[in-house]
Formats: sequence, C-alpha cells, structure tokens
Amino acid sequence: MQADDIQAMLEKNGEVMVEVAGFDAPLELHLHDTEITEAMVRLELTDGKLKFDVDDVVGAWQHTHSLADLGLE
Repeated sequence: MQADDIQAMLEKNGEVMVEVAGFDAPLELHLHDTEITEAMVRLELTDGKLKFDVDDVVGAWQHTHSLADLGLE
C-alpha cells in the first residue's frame, strides 16, 4: 500500500486496521498515536513504540464497532 492512502484513511476515519507482513494479527492505528512517513509507520503504544515499513502493509480497512461488539444489541 502507499503511505498516502493509509494516511488518508486514517485522517478520514480516525482509526484504521492494517494487515502487516510478519505480524500474526491486524494492527489498529489511531490518528493520535500513529505517524506515517513515505517509508515507515510508527505506532506509539503505552509500553513502547512499534515501527514497520510501509511496504509491509498488505491491506487496510476502516475499523468500526457495532452495538453487538459492545454487547448492546
């Protein structure tokens, strides 16, 4: 994926899920804790920082929540 595309999705939605090569589970990116450059994504976590290459992002999608997700259906 292109860094500009990921950044645009993040700015539009405030959060986005990304599938990253080498990671077993998708990562959740938030506008307030993520920095995206042309080559790298940097995610600030409560106990450290995670960095990975933009080229390793193989998919991204809008992260949403439903009433069922929250047990409120």
